[in-house]
Amino acid sequence: MTWNEGLNRVLTIVSFSFALCVMAEGAPKYQVLHGFGKGTDGAGLWSSVTLDKKGGLYGATSGGGVNRQGIVFVLVPQTNGTWRETILHSFPSFLDDGQGPNGGLIQDSSGDWYGTTGAGGADHVGTVFKLTHGPSGWTVSSLYSFGEQKRDGYAPTAGLAMDKSGKLYGTAPRPRTTAFELTPGSDGWHETIMHHFGVKKGDGAGPYAGLILDTLGNLYGTTEWGGIGCVGEGCGTVYELKRTSSGWTEIVLHRFDNNGKDGVGPGVGALFMDSYGALYGTTSGGGSHTCFVGEGDATASEPKVGRFPGNTIGNCGTVFKLTKAADGGWNEAVLYNFKGGSTGSGPGGGVVMDKSGNLYGTTIYGGAGGSGVVYKLSPRANGKWTYTLLHTFTGADGAQPDANLILDDKGNLYGTTATGGAYGGGVVFEITP
Repeated sequence: MTWNEGLNRVLTIVSFSFALCVMAEGAPKYQVLHGFGKGTDGAGLWSSVTLDKKGGLYGATSGGGVNRQGIVFVLVPQTNGTWRETILHSFPSFLDDGQGPNGGLIQDSSGDWYGTTGAGGADHVGTVFKLTHGPSGWTVSSLYSFGEQKRDGYAPTAGLAMDKSGKLYGTAPRPRTTAFELTPGSDGWHETIMHHFGVKKGDGAGPYAGLILDTLGNLYGTTEWGGIGCVGEGCGTVYELKRTSSGWTEIVLHRFDNNGKDGVGPGVGALFMDSYGALYGTTSGGGSHTCFVGEGDATASEPKVGRFPGNTIGNCGTVFKLTKAADGGWNEAVLYNFKGGSTGSGPGGGVVMDKSGNLYGTTIYGGAGGSGVVYKLSPRANGKWTYTLLHTFTGADGAQPDANLILDDKGNLYGTTATGGAYGGGVVFEITP
């Protein structure tokens, strides 16, 4: 989805009064830290922000900037409670520079940042880039350019994962849909394709979400379709990439099924793994409730078709958990079925967990203004989960949150919206418990 497409969705709602978002006394406090879209500022935040050790928030926008192809930025807290933005890079600024970063950023132990772009580069179909700080400021370099002739996929939409040795891992969803590894060497970075999706029967396809690492160096992710069901296109999968003596092996942990109970079409958010090795995530559709055009608007009568194929039944979305069984398989539990309307629907981003085991996430649709919500799921003794609405977006305070939230060590939440805000280009926000 382009920023302009997203912006058009919220032109009718950005005029809602910000006063509608005032929290009741004792409720979590919502604050917009920065509104994007003004002048040569960036616009279109489809990815998460990342905290550095000093409390700064780093991120990228898919559009805006001097050249209208996105920026890398940092927001730094000020003593008066405001946040100051600094633009570190505007894409493209040199030959073979990337364009349109949709994924978030990661930082290495030296303080350098890494990310991906969905376009640009030597073959114009995306890059992996590095942002390095030096005496004269920040410098961006292209580490790798994707290309059709390399048969490695292209247009990465997610950020990267990095292991202890400095290797980078990511996904490229088009056209061959791959998971890749980049290894640094004296003569540059070398790519290894870990897996080509969709080649074998029942495999996933469309790995739009990024990868996460466990303590053993194995990787986990989702595909938006493939697997089984959904009019032959497949409803999506959760998979593991396991390193073996002969290379990488893919194991499909779960195939979603459009059966009126299971989720359908995992979104763009990365999975979360708890200390016991259980995996948590969301699906943009599926579940036991049906949503319509307008995301719960009672006047709408046409079924909404999501970003994934074949989903027309029970399409509000779910939060799920996968637990490894004694026999080596994985068991799925649906923790929550979204209902649409004021409680939200269509979660694109995944979930994060606090120290007490509570889960936090967002939906791109629903809420009082139709622009999405921030929610909390709390575990109960009987194995069920309690849903709490933390914030509902109205457009003026942001719209379409489509990325994972992050938590600081005090329990504060930080997130992004792709559109809305004072200038229509999205916002970075904070929710304080």
